[in-house]
Amino acid sequence: MGLMRNHTDERPEPIPEGAEGTKSPLEAFSSYRGNDWSPERLAFHQNLEQFADRVGLIVGLQANGKISQENAYDEIRQIWKQLRSSHSEMLP
Repeated sequence: MGLMRNHTDERPEPIPEGAEGTKSPLEAFSSYRGNDWSPERLAFHQNLEQFADRVGLIVGLQANGKISQENAYDEIRQIWKQLRSSHSEMLP
């Protein structure tokens, strides 16, 4: 749980549960709750989350004119190939 400053004094107070803001890329991934849990499925779930995060970032860059649609497509296609490869290796 993080801390925020109280305006009446300088002591930090706890941030309410669920109000921490956006997730840091350094934080742990969400939990995998599938009935067919295995270490491989957990690892692929984490890869899938990372893929989704990166696609969102790329789309945001493209929408704000930082990269072209062609570059965005190429980047997404490349990370898709990586995800597909990890699927083949982890979940044959």
